[in-house]
Amino acid sequence: MFDPLYTAEEARAAEAGHDVAELMERAGAAVAREVLQRFPDSRRIAVVCGGGSNGGDGRIAARILREAGRDAVETTAVEQADVIVDALFGTGFRGEPREEAAATIERINAAGAPVVSVDVPSGVDASTGAVAGAAVRAALTVTFHGRKLGLVVAPGLFHTGEVAVADIGLAPVETAHRLVTAEILALVPRKRADDSKYSAGSVLVVGGAPGMTGAVCLAAEAAFRADAGYVTVAVPEPSLPVVEAKLLEPVKLTWADARDAAAKARTLAIGPGLGRDTAAKALRDELIATGEQSLVLDADALHGLEPGNWGARAVLTPHAGELGRLLGEASGWVDEHRLEAAQRCAERFGCVCLLKGADTIVAGPTEGVLVAIAEAPGLATAGTGDVLTGVLAAFLAKGLEPRLAAAAAATAHGLAARSLPQRGLIASDVVSALPGVLG
Repeated sequence: MFDPLYTAEEARAAEAGHDVAELMERAGAAVAREVLQRFPDSRRIAVVCGGGSNGGDGRIAARILREAGRDAVETTAVEQADVIVDALFGTGFRGEPREEAAATIERINAAGAPVVSVDVPSGVDASTGAVAGAAVRAALTVTFHGRKLGLVVAPGLFHTGEVAVADIGLAPVETAHRLVTAEILALVPRKRADDSKYSAGSVLVVGGAPGMTGAVCLAAEAAFRADAGYVTVAVPEPSLPVVEAKLLEPVKLTWADARDAAAKARTLAIGPGLGRDTAAKALRDELIATGEQSLVLDADALHGLEPGNWGARAVLTPHAGELGRLLGEASGWVDEHRLEAAQRCAERFGCVCLLKGADTIVAGPTEGVLVAIAEAPGLATAGTGDVLTGVLAAFLAKGLEPRLAAAAAATAHGLAARSLPQRGLIASDVVSALPGVLG
């Protein structure tokens, strides 16, 4: 259910004790093999090499490509190439490329030919995904032994293209961070013959201020489709007629009844359409301060949130802008430092932080991150975050611990979206697709 994600230091540890020349020969051969398989009609191949071992891998790849009959040369004159092999920087790169290297990277990106990067696209930090300056945009990255963390964390994710993992004869080492696979859904408890609707997972969704009732409806429907047994929604009194008309299966209450309903629920999902007025914040604070329920805090519930003693039972689900406000940073900073931002949030609040995005990052206060890749651009539409909240609430209510529940929810959410046409996808489509991916 998890694949290792290597930092630069962990990659070096895996290589320790091995003959460097032999490893470079295997790595160069792997790159050449991928170029020949993926681009069989290519004749002119420009190989851009740096001075380190990554450049050595590139030179070996060029030699093997020439032996295969290709016109493969080490050069920065890439404009007429059919394929460009980027072997400028490797996993040891950090920071911003120097001026000459940055110009070479820009030349590669402007050439219009597909780029195959060796181990990591040049300019991407292998350990964090950070991009401080110019960085190659690859069509394919051939990485060795295992995926590097920077290949799956944005903005590095958006420079990587397709990833091919090449075995170069190294033994696995323990990694702090891991990539989530679809197998994690096997951990989600199924309903048993002796379950009642309450023991199958009871969820209370709190939000739905006037004008934002759609958010609470989507979250509630998603919780049911994610196999919760009992779902209640609590909304302000003016919103009650709307959710009464929209929702069939959930129980509908007003905020005045939310405190009693919370005592009967296993998970509280607070925030979809909650609003930010005084009454909304007071209700949020009261609900999270008492009881032992698991918590999902999303959207408006994150506004002005301060750490409390509820952290161990909570998952926060911010997007970049919301997380920036929680940390006192700009949303642009979060976009550029997603790994650090998610980890800071988890440490500050003592809880699990699920940072939404194409690379959903799940960080706990004392553990490495889990990364779930959605590969579903259709999720960039209003309401899909509310769907994720409902799925996560259901998985928590079914007994999964917060970190695994968050990773499983992000995976189910992404798989459901991926099973649908991406153009014109709306949030309710994802809700309907959930049973198909949960099986």
